[in-house]
Amino acid sequence: MNEELSLFNNDSKNMPLAERMRPKEISGFVGQDDIIGEGSIIKKMIESGSFSSFILWGPPGSGKTTLARIIFNSTKAYCKSISAVTQGIKETKEIMVEARKNLKLYGKETILFVDEIHRFNKAQQDAFLPYVENGTIILIGATTENPSFSIISPLLSRMRVFTLNKLSVENLSALLENALTLLQTENKLSIEINDLLKDQIVKISSGDARRAYGILEIAVNLAKQGDEKNVIITEEIIKKALLGRLPSYDKKDDYHYDYISALHKSMRNSDPDAAVYYTVKMLEAGEDPLYIIRRVIQHSSEDIGLADPNALTLSIAARDTVLALGMPEAKLSILQAVVYNALAPKSNSLLEAYNLAKKDIEENPDITVPLHLRNAPTKLMKELGYGAEYQYAHNEKVPVTDMKCLPEELQDRIYYKPKDFGFEKKLKEVLEKIKKIKK
Repeated sequence: MNEELSLFNNDSKNMPLAERMRPKEISGFVGQDDIIGEGSIIKKMIESGSFSSFILWGPPGSGKTTLARIIFNSTKAYCKSISAVTQGIKETKEIMVEARKNLKLYGKETILFVDEIHRFNKAQQDAFLPYVENGTIILIGATTENPSFSIISPLLSRMRVFTLNKLSVENLSALLENALTLLQTENKLSIEINDLLKDQIVKISSGDARRAYGILEIAVNLAKQGDEKNVIITEEIIKKALLGRLPSYDKKDDYHYDYISALHKSMRNSDPDAAVYYTVKMLEAGEDPLYIIRRVIQHSSEDIGLADPNALTLSIAARDTVLALGMPEAKLSILQAVVYNALAPKSNSLLEAYNLAKKDIEENPDITVPLHLRNAPTKLMKELGYGAEYQYAHNEKVPVTDMKCLPEELQDRIYYKPKDFGFEKKLKEVLEKIKKIKK
């Protein structure tokens, strides 16, 4: 058995329900069959007692810390646990020095569980490398953030990554029933709650077991009447338990990037309903409104462009409204820009033009500006041919000339190719007229 369970002591009834509900054995774990089911690597490690370092990546309440606790209970190795939120690298190094001593003197390896490992910076994560590489410690890290971005490459290359998903409705319902049984047994209570309210807790918990436990525990405490042993949980009680609850969204985690990506792609796909949903979700969760509107502005240029020039104007106006009014007064201005962008005709012709020009610049970095397009403010420059043969468009009846403006090496390149819809359809017609005039 393990030596230390500093993060996992659930013997006290005073601890939150979520802590008391953590199973001690793999048989009590609910969900995540892909990574702990029969034949899975983690189950084989637990059964054999032979572990290698790995990362558990998944959303809050999906069972990362619980899995680590089960591993601690199943092994004869020394076990240590820390949270990167509250402990620094100094304490971690002390544990690793102790682990080296234990391995040398007693031949026992140390399993170190680091909760929220993504909170350690690059230098702090570097400190683990030699100890993981030489087997002094078996490192188990838990993170809600994508390891590809939050864990340094040298450390990540030495560890497996197991991905946990949100718990299913069935999983969460089963865990909620188990929690009700525990609460009734511990406190000798009779708790009445109908199936509709249970379903509501499950639905609003969105796959997060810890959130479901928290809502249930608050509801039970609110429903208690003195020393009475019969507790009735009503819809009103559930509403009070949910008061002030924010959506499952963390501005620093992957949700931040997932939702803004979903907004951008929904607008690009001309889906105003999805775009409204993701915008409101982010705003209600406390996301920076300027961050949202910056992405809307980007969409106006990248995905709409000249197919509807008004989109950029409206998006910038929404940005200015946020700056002038602040929140929540500016929320509808943001939504106005979002819906307009979603419904506007789409064109990425400006992005394509930029990329084509960039490619030519990369392949021909030293091409010079044609002499006839250069200014000639001095006599020497005029003698060298600067500005010679320049054709002033306004001297013509129709202000267009056949003068070549691209460098000779890039003559006849076409970068801007307008689409056949929206305002760009008109621009395409203008381009065709200009070409005829030049001929």
